[in-house]
Amino acid sequence: MRKVVKLLALSLAMLVLAAPAFAGKLESIKAAGVLKAGVKDSQVPFGYVDEKTSKIVGFEIDLMQALADKLGVKLDVKPVTSATRIPMLTQGDIDIIAATMTHKKEREDQIDFSITYFQTGQKLLVKKDGGVKTVADLAGKKVGSAKGSTSEQNVKKAQPECTVVSFETYPEAFLALKQGKVQAVTTDESILLGLKNSDEKSGDYEIVGEYISPEPYGLGMVENDSDFRDFVNLTLMELWETGKFQTMYTKWFGKDTPNYIPLDWKLELWP
Repeated sequence: MRKVVKLLALSLAMLVLAAPAFAGKLESIKAAGVLKAGVKDSQVPFGYVDEKTSKIVGFEIDLMQALADKLGVKLDVKPVTSATRIPMLTQGDIDIIAATMTHKKEREDQIDFSITYFQTGQKLLVKKDGGVKTVADLAGKKVGSAKGSTSEQNVKKAQPECTVVSFETYPEAFLALKQGKVQAVTTDESILLGLKNSDEKSGDYEIVGEYISPEPYGLGMVENDSDFRDFVNLTLMELWETGKFQTMYTKWFGKDTPNYIPLDWKLELWP
């Protein structure tokens, strides 16, 4: 009998020790009392450092704050780059990615995505007198983009005769454009607009060309955690249906902002 009791106690102890490994993301976030979100810190107006407060602010930070509020936990934003965001998620450094990340089929092999929360497309940012107006004009020229982004691959497919120069961040690529080291910067139009408008001489630059590719943004989450993914999707839909999503959008992309982008699409809503 004593032996049976010992075995039961040992089994119970093993179950207790193993419990955290099987806990879903929702439970682990609630237990920790904090939602760790990977965000960009130089991507106006999605996520960037406010010079007055030294805090990271932006549209994606507001979305993450809404998720944290819904969970009743604090929000901890952690800066990521296009190259580091997925490794940081899969290694457990962050709980979710909100970093202008395009939902691509090949990324489904690594992480899960939310429904699309922002729609844009890839274009070119150039100097007005630089001689580049379309992707065809990039033949034999250098174009800057960010490491680990889909923009690197898309522009090479669209213009195989260009040379892609990759930087850690898009502001670094924009600096290279201003210094004449590249003849264009390519990424999503919404990001290019923020780069252009953040410069003192924004009138010297323009966004040109047809869309190179569609760029639907999704929030990134670890694979096979449907409870957390459902929570994120249902919260996004709730924000849309209550008008809070549109209020956030207007705050960062409305007519009264320097980064005006009409909201001409609707969030996917489940019946």
